[in-house]
Amino acid sequence: MLQSLYISNYALIDELSIDFHHGFNIITGETGAGKSIVLGALGLMLGQRADLSVLQVKDRKCLVEGTFVIKDYQFQSFFEKAELDYEEQTILRREITPSGKSRAFINDTPVTLKTMRDFALLLIDIHSQHQNLELGNHSFQLKLIDLVAGNAANLVEYSQIYQELKTKTKQLSKLQDESDKTKADLDYFQFQHKQLDEAGLQLDEQSELEIEQGTLEHAEEIGSVFGQLINDLEGEDLGLLSRLKVNLSQIGKLTEFLPEAGEIKERLESTYLELLDLVKESASLADRSELNPERIQLINDRLDMIYSLQQKFRVNTVAELIELKNDFDQKIQQIESYDTEIEEYVAIVESLSNQINEHAEIITERRRAVASKIEISVIEVLQKLGMLNANFQIQFVRLEEAGPSGFDEVNFLFTANKSSELQDISKIASGGEISRLMLALKTLITDSKSLPTIIFDEIDTGISGEVAMKMGTILKELSVNIQVINITHLPQIAAKGHHHFKVYKYDEGERTLTSICQLEGDERIEELAQMLGGDLASDTTRETARELLN
Repeated sequence: MLQSLYISNYALIDELSIDFHHGFNIITGETGAGKSIVLGALGLMLGQRADLSVLQVKDRKCLVEGTFVIKDYQFQSFFEKAELDYEEQTILRREITPSGKSRAFINDTPVTLKTMRDFALLLIDIHSQHQNLELGNHSFQLKLIDLVAGNAANLVEYSQIYQELKTKTKQLSKLQDESDKTKADLDYFQFQHKQLDEAGLQLDEQSELEIEQGTLEHAEEIGSVFGQLINDLEGEDLGLLSRLKVNLSQIGKLTEFLPEAGEIKERLESTYLELLDLVKESASLADRSELNPERIQLINDRLDMIYSLQQKFRVNTVAELIELKNDFDQKIQQIESYDTEIEEYVAIVESLSNQINEHAEIITERRRAVASKIEISVIEVLQKLGMLNANFQIQFVRLEEAGPSGFDEVNFLFTANKSSELQDISKIASGGEISRLMLALKTLITDSKSLPTIIFDEIDTGISGEVAMKMGTILKELSVNIQVINITHLPQIAAKGHHHFKVYKYDEGERTLTSICQLEGDERIEELAQMLGGDLASDTTRETARELLN
């Protein structure tokens, strides 16, 4: 339960502290006194967003802190998951700094706003007049049924699978689109790859072929030049080699009496041998350079093909052509791999769809199982609240395909009159009827004992007199199982509370501020008397107030 609430520097609140209690807690106050401000501050602790406008004094931080006793509720798993220290008396704190920065704490450990909100929603349910308006919303109606059905864990698991299914379905659709788009290019890629592959290109062949082409096309010139060189070196009469041979013999005779002649002889012998090698190499080149028209044609055809491919693909080298061939091969493999990948995703989507359907069926069964209980309970509460001829029914519509909340759409049907036909709540229920309907539904939630505290913000809108007395009795009965905090403007309901708090305004210098105090004894009688008779209480209204309390 909410044990205490501390608020500092929020709107018209300078500083206040409230100690709440078990049972039925009542909050009253004049219109404009600041009841909604207290509720707004509590909303900060529940994770609502805030800006600098909430600061009463702009250079001080705003602080809202709530102390909760949670020992009777199984919240240990939440603390473990959030990596927080579990305490039976847990403190939630929210701060708004003058710079606009927001900070949240659970037991003095910094947490994200989402973590604080997730935990606070396990502690408190705030019912406001805005929620009355939501009663006609089919999504809100479904949430109420799920609360009664205890579908929270099932819906968390369902939502996780549903989101995964949406993600995988989207990925599958993207794959299929990419596959369709690329398959249109598959024939083109295969044709280009085949042409390059059949060419059998080798990395250095172009340069080698171009050299060989040049050699063969100039074979006659090569043979003539090297033939002349061979003749000049080896000719029998005038050949240089034969004359060098004679010179070597003559110089050799001089070595007996001229030492320097030996060195010249060695150098001349080296020259002779080098020229002899030149003759052999020239003869080899002359032999290889014979005219070969067939080989020339073969080389020309090969080079023409390479030049044609280079021109077609707008590249300059064989290496670039080979790289293109490999790129086409990779694209073809990727396109062909789409089918395998798509099959895998189809299997995943099918499996997730089956899981979704199984979970949705379980959720539907649990919803329909409590529908009759909800209908009977709501009608009983409405009759207690003076609507003797009221009728309430839950209409289920099954969707063809499971959506974010399962297979179900629901519609709350209602009539306040015996002879009237059941119709959609949003079309026929008045403000007072909506208030009573919402209270009837909230009794079902509080019976589950899964929530420590429920706060009603003027749920009594549109009712008065005897109906208000009966509503007060029901609210008091609810407080047996759950802490109830009720903001009201009706004395009939206020008198039913176990504990009574009053919100009031006061002036401090040039500022008007809001605070709260707990009323006891005569203070409470005076407040009820003023609620009954206006600002000026009389002996008559005081006596009526005593009667209400009794």
